[in-house]
Amino acid sequence: MTPIALIRHGPTDWNAEHRLQGRVDRPLSDEGREKVSTWAVPDAYRDFHWVSSPLSRAQQTAALLSLDIKQLEPAIIEMDWGDWEGHTRDELEVIYGDEVGKRAALGLDLRPHNGESPRDLRDRFGVWVRSVVETGVPTGAVCHQGVIRAALSLATDWSMVGKPPQKMDWASVHLFNAHADGTLEIAELNISLSQEDAG
Repeated sequence: MTPIALIRHGPTDWNAEHRLQGRVDRPLSDEGREKVSTWAVPDAYRDFHWVSSPLSRAQQTAALLSLDIKQLEPAIIEMDWGDWEGHTRDELEVIYGDEVGKRAALGLDLRPHNGESPRDLRDRFGVWVRSVVETGVPTGAVCHQGVIRAALSLATDWSMVGKPPQKMDWASVHLFNAHADGTLEIAELNISLSQEDAG
């Protein structure tokens, strides 16, 4: 087994507005930068081989955490929400009507107009997991909510219909153990990045 630690990027303006970001390259907001500046990666994970999503919000988060990023990894970029990107749920329902709810009910097989599905994301993430296992090197990734949800799905067989089987605190490290077949098991979730929690 190979440890993989996942951290979601800090907040952006679109996070605050509940807009789907996907591949749109929104930077951290001022509030997001301020929030991440109060985080610290626990010492147990600082020497992992760290990679980042190519999107600026992830790279900025990694820089504020003083992580030594070895490479930008396209496999851990956020899900492509296609024509839905930049919209809130209410806006999408005005544009597409009840089609939004019908697609959302498909869980892993939700596919936005001209986008990818969570299953597509999980599949490409699984390929990356297998490549990490081949190295045998404990690895950390600064990535996205969709990627961490994909990891949780691999670890628990969650179909993404309904609520996640585990509550996720996004100001946290989520630690998984990876197997050679690309499957994961949960080692520990919600390891706080808050320096106040650390002591």
